[in-house]
Amino acid sequence: MTPAAPPAADAADAHRASIPALTLAALGVVFGDIGTSPLYALKEGMSPGHGIPITEASVFGVLSLIVWTLTLVVSVKYAIIVMRADNHGEGGMLSIMSLASKGLPQDSRRRLAVITLCLVGASLFYGDSVVTPAISVISAVEGLEVISPALHPYVVPIALGILFLLFFAQKLGTGLVGRFFGPVTILWFGSLALVGIYQIARNPGVLAALSPTYAIGFIVSDPVKSFILLGSVFLAVTGVEALYADMGHFGKKPIRLAWFIAVFPALVLNYFGQGALLIADPAAVQNPFFLAVPAWARIPMILLATAATVIASQATISGAFSLTAQAMKLGYTPRMRVTYTSATEKGQVYVPFINWALFVFVVILVLVFRTSSNMAAAYGIAVAGTMVVTSIMVCIVAVRVWRWPPWAYVPMMVVLLMVDTGFLSSNLLKIPDGGWFPAVLGVCIYLLLVTWKQGRALVARRLAEDALPLVPFIESIAISPPHRAMGTAVFMTTTPNILPHALLHNLKHNQVLHEQVVLLTIRTEEVPRVPESRRVDVELLDAGFVQVIAHMGYQENADIEALLKRCEMRGLHVEPMLTSYFLSRENVIPTDLAGMALWREHLFVWMYKNGARASDFFRIPANRVVELGTQVEI
Repeated sequence: MTPAAPPAADAADAHRASIPALTLAALGVVFGDIGTSPLYALKEGMSPGHGIPITEASVFGVLSLIVWTLTLVVSVKYAIIVMRADNHGEGGMLSIMSLASKGLPQDSRRRLAVITLCLVGASLFYGDSVVTPAISVISAVEGLEVISPALHPYVVPIALGILFLLFFAQKLGTGLVGRFFGPVTILWFGSLALVGIYQIARNPGVLAALSPTYAIGFIVSDPVKSFILLGSVFLAVTGVEALYADMGHFGKKPIRLAWFIAVFPALVLNYFGQGALLIADPAAVQNPFFLAVPAWARIPMILLATAATVIASQATISGAFSLTAQAMKLGYTPRMRVTYTSATEKGQVYVPFINWALFVFVVILVLVFRTSSNMAAAYGIAVAGTMVVTSIMVCIVAVRVWRWPPWAYVPMMVVLLMVDTGFLSSNLLKIPDGGWFPAVLGVCIYLLLVTWKQGRALVARRLAEDALPLVPFIESIAISPPHRAMGTAVFMTTTPNILPHALLHNLKHNQVLHEQVVLLTIRTEEVPRVPESRRVDVELLDAGFVQVIAHMGYQENADIEALLKRCEMRGLHVEPMLTSYFLSRENVIPTDLAGMALWREHLFVWMYKNGARASDFFRIPANRVVELGTQVEI
């Protein structure tokens, strides 16, 4: 007997019951980075290097700037506005790129501008993925210097040891560590709030800085120093992009609840507690976070801060893996070996090359800059650049998708861009002191992305010049049939209705065709996931040929055998043990033909040769794969 469907009310209760669990999980994954900002944000904001004396007026001004930056950037821009721009529930740079470019012609300048901006934002994210683990972990370990200055020589070695263990553990998957994220992060935010309340109780007057008048007065009193200071104030919102990027994992409501109920209050309380301490003891500016903690609790707080920074770093590293996997499917990076670390969560992936490349850059950053204060100069540019791109994209979405009238989107555009460009301009002043590091890294990654995309287009163009149309070939087969072998041959091709080069080479050298020939094209759509009803298109052609076009979202993982099994209900039957997969392997040769600059062609060839095999990427059984080579000049 088939059980009855649960009443609608029960389903709603089950959904409500999941909200607390999702909110708890979001605390660690989404807010890990911004939640560890109190370790260094106010310390850098009140740094003597800015030439601002530590007085009650200056502390009030900086605190007011921080709290209203959190309010405008996180609460208003991201939690209320940007999170509306969901692409089938998903967020992130690639999702908003799909929304903003929807309906634009493939070759239009506007579409190219949208894609270029989003690629810039994605490139800068990798810079953030390097700086975040370095500054977060080392700022936590620096708490040892508060206990004893003699421990200073051990800060860098300990930080490097923790970072090595963090990157080494990535192959185990985020699920193993993730189960501890929520409880540790609750303890972390609770401790932030308690430390803040402890110090505020000693000087309740510091709460007056909640008024925006102190921020405005501070800026008006010294515009030049205030502008320079914005780069340090901005450290309070680094990691804010995670609210949008991780929206698909947790949903809008849990993220918003976690921010407004737990994270925002805890951060404000802690910043104001540090401010109260600085007013009472300006010398505490050397490390106001740990000095605000009672002496008996500092060692536990150092351990808790280290755990919290590992969680913050984990979230950023996992984001780099996910972004890389999506970029591969959209054709912006070569295929790389991807390990799926969870049998139930498709989004949990591990990309070994990206993991160890990030680790190398993180180690270089730590060894070169050595302290969180020095790294603060490198932090911010990548995040600020990404935020500017997000603001531009959300304004485009408001016009093209939401259809807002000018009186609604123009003020939003002006305010968002004014705030974000202000922070970006201030962070640009850091370039000589270390800001060049993520900027150069971002430029290099952008160059790799566009070189790969353009190089693949050149290869496809050269192959198309010598290609044969499919229908006339099938007609010729019917007139003069070759020998037909038993079983099925699957030829993967990027262009339907064009004969794959691997098929031509196989017929030329082996003088044989299989009884059933499947021409398989996988198209990655600019949506996170494709409904099952639109997964495969099957067209049965003459002479045993079958055209299959499979549609995948950029957050989905292609499994060729599973895709072919789905085709059975469309009239295609494939016997796995009698099926062979034929793949083309191009030997690309740089030339002086019209295309890219010669040095970029050499760069593309290097990337191509070091990419993973298609058989590994699409999880095709290795013992049933036949690769046929062809030479291509670009």
